[in-house]
Amino acid sequence: MLPATWQNGPMADTRRFFDASQPQTLQGAVMLCYITAAFGLVYLLLGIGLLGLAPLLLGVGGYGVANEKRWGYVLATVLAVINVVVIMGTVVYGASLSFLLNLLFAAVLVALLLHPQSRHYQRIWFK
Repeated sequence: MLPATWQNGPMADTRRFFDASQPQTLQGAVMLCYITAAFGLVYLLLGIGLLGLAPLLLGVGGYGVANEKRWGYVLATVLAVINVVVIMGTVVYGASLSFLLNLLFAAVLVALLLHPQSRHYQRIWFK
């Protein structure tokens, strides 16, 4: 007799870090969530403060989106917006190139998550 996890095939209930069957907008959002989380980890390791906490949790939201979980989509969207607000709040004496690049990638992540194609897909398929 096969184990219970193999009755519907060996990969019946596997978790994934990336889902190639999702729309390109969500695929790009998941990748940007992971990249932002990696930079958040670097910020925490360098001791730059709690600026790295919200981006670090974006990795959890990206994992939820990759596994078609509604909580992952909501978490990723809320944290992406918070990330944009935090980045905009850190500008002190003008915009440098690194500030503009951080803001650009954060804004692109929000745009990908709130794109009509992403919202339509998550409304239909996410649990």
